[in-house]
Amino acid sequence: MRILRNLFDRLLPALLMASSVTLLGAGLLSYAPSAIGDLQTADPGVAVGDPRLTPPPTSKPSNAPPATTTPVPLDPTATDRPPSASASPGPEPGQGVASRIRIPSLRIDLPVVPGDLIVPGNVDLYPLCDVAMFLPEYVQPAVHGATYIYAHARDGMFRPLLLASEQNNGRRMLGMTVEVYTSDDWLFLYTISEVRRHTRDLNDAVNTTTERLWMQTSTGPNGTVPKLQVVADFLSAEKTKPKEAHPEAHPRICT
Repeated sequence: MRILRNLFDRLLPALLMASSVTLLGAGLLSYAPSAIGDLQTADPGVAVGDPRLTPPPTSKPSNAPPATTTPVPLDPTATDRPPSASASPGPEPGQGVASRIRIPSLRIDLPVVPGDLIVPGNVDLYPLCDVAMFLPEYVQPAVHGATYIYAHARDGMFRPLLLASEQNNGRRMLGMTVEVYTSDDWLFLYTISEVRRHTRDLNDAVNTTTERLWMQTSTGPNGTVPKLQVVADFLSAEKTKPKEAHPEAHPRICT
């Protein structure tokens, strides 16, 4: 319970990681995994926070690998990649996990790692820097349901989502293409259909029945509610080159 409470307090559960376990019990964040927030620093171009939300009591099945129980090296060529990444690609999508996300129109291009990735020295699985993360409690591309990816609102991360959302309520993002690569060498294309600037729960993500991508970032200091959610609908899928699907990931502990 102490670890769960810390997750809520620091991460405003991966899509709205709550500020306390009490909020979860009250239903405010009952469906949302914790998400990274944005703690403004002296540099206005840098935001640090917790964009995650805490997993719901009962989560939808996912094709993500189980959580790691031993320290994972930061070497991207070693074992910090999900187990399925080294498996032989199958003829159909659905065997891998998200490994990269790109939004060309916003110049976003990030490796994606599991939200439960263990990095030595990272307290309470605080969202990492220089990568995006997926919530293991949700589904992966090729599966009906919500694929949930979050990242800090920092330069080089999801800050462009936050900035674009502040202009005309994010209208220019509608129709933008989002690329999600998976560890079994597939490329999934999505089209942004919704910009939700003041989200306070994960209910809609949990209740998603179609293939949709949910992206989240913070809008203020650590623990701030509401969060920003950007939702995209599945468009198509195609095989891609392993080099494209496996970018070097250098997850860094955020301070």
